[in-house]
Amino acid sequence: MTPLLLHDLLRHSAQDADRVAIVDDDREWSYGALRARALTLAHALKRAGVARGDRVGVLLHKSFDECAAIFAVSAADGVFIPINPTLKPAQIGHILVDSGARALISSQALLTQLKGTLSDLPGLGVLSVDDAPGGEDEWPAARNIGQDLAAILYTSGSTGAPKGVMLSHTNLLAGARIVRTYLEIDANDRILSILPFSFDYGLNQLLTAVEQGAVLALCRFQLGDQIVKALARHRITGLAGVPTIWALLTKAAPSLAKTELPHLRYITNSGGAVPEATVRSLRRLLPQTRIYLMYGLTEAFRSTYLPPEEIERRPTSIGRAIPECEVFALTDDGRRSAPGEPGILVHRGPTVSMGYWRRPEETARVLRPNPLRAQTEGGEIVCWSGDLVVEDEDGFFFFVGRRDAMIKSAGFRISPTEVEDALMAAGAFRQVAAIGLPDEWLGQKLCAVAVPDRDDVDLAAVTAAVAERLPTHMVPSRIDLVDALPTTPNGKVDYKRLVAERSA
Repeated sequence: MTPLLLHDLLRHSAQDADRVAIVDDDREWSYGALRARALTLAHALKRAGVARGDRVGVLLHKSFDECAAIFAVSAADGVFIPINPTLKPAQIGHILVDSGARALISSQALLTQLKGTLSDLPGLGVLSVDDAPGGEDEWPAARNIGQDLAAILYTSGSTGAPKGVMLSHTNLLAGARIVRTYLEIDANDRILSILPFSFDYGLNQLLTAVEQGAVLALCRFQLGDQIVKALARHRITGLAGVPTIWALLTKAAPSLAKTELPHLRYITNSGGAVPEATVRSLRRLLPQTRIYLMYGLTEAFRSTYLPPEEIERRPTSIGRAIPECEVFALTDDGRRSAPGEPGILVHRGPTVSMGYWRRPEETARVLRPNPLRAQTEGGEIVCWSGDLVVEDEDGFFFFVGRRDAMIKSAGFRISPTEVEDALMAAGAFRQVAAIGLPDEWLGQKLCAVAVPDRDDVDLAAVTAAVAERLPTHMVPSRIDLVDALPTTPNGKVDYKRLVAERSA
């Protein structure tokens, strides 16, 4: 049966109910167990009143229950919203309010930390995975179809507050199908999951593994050597990461050079460009492993990938279009860019999202009619990435720069406005600017430039105050104090100059 909805993937995998699905440290769960747990949670949601199209937050640490909850929301005809538990209570509250969530699946431990936040949301139904009974045998009757909304992934927005990207069942299933096609993933693969499920590629790994009946090994880590240990222990065949992970493995994981990893068939990158020096180190340390460099954006999931055999010839390329999709560069006047001519990367295909939740104006800026395909010829909506690229004669693309102000650090998209708001709330500055500086480990390093309102500003206290409001990846690694921020001729803060002065 061709899957139409996310939980249909578990119906398919249930044919091999005894196969291992999820591994977490010393514990293993079969596909039969994953299906049974998803059934339990789906029926609990239905009893709690979740109806077709209701939004359901999933706030859990990376775990078997988090995997099951995602499929359970689909089976209950709901829309799941994976929430990273490293977020602060105020940020979690924003997501729940902005999405109009009807219910929240979490654990007693995490719910205890959110008591104050949840008291402000009296209409929110709360389901603890610690209390959900079992025993159901059949899926609830589904009314959704593939084009219906399946998930909302929250990502930092250029205006400050995180905004939700809407993804249909068709979008997510297409992403799983496409990625497993060019990575050649099958039921024999054992995939290490280190990326959060609130991140589009982390979620894709779960869906791809289940679609193929492969093993997904969950991994929580602080040190690079912990990742290496997990790779060897679980006989991992596939690993996905962001630039920070590769820097950690090549520069701060001495065990990588000493550990035999004969099963590691491929590694893939997303969330920013990997420095050439890091790629060279990976090739030296993992000579038998295929390296796939990729480019994408949550609004269209994945756009390009660089085949491993092209890395030597085109080490700085972001690759060519993924299967089933087309990407091209457009000039400002709507013309297709010639080879070597910069243009905005545009993506068309089944992974183009449904836009931003309750943000029609922002959606209209990113999802637009295809100017190369007239409405009279079956026009369509395509995704404007906002990124400048150039295409070579062979159809390979090269990243030039971002058109928007977003900072991309360690795979996270960071809104400068949100960071600036937190810095100003500390009460020590008259003006601040958050910037991203080039960094070999992080892609971009988050820094701030500030005009103090007194002579005795305690920067350590400011940093601590920001850390109370924002997660670690949104706390500036340094704060430079200046007498005034440079401005452009129209009076706006000159962010480009701030970056240039500190990148020299």
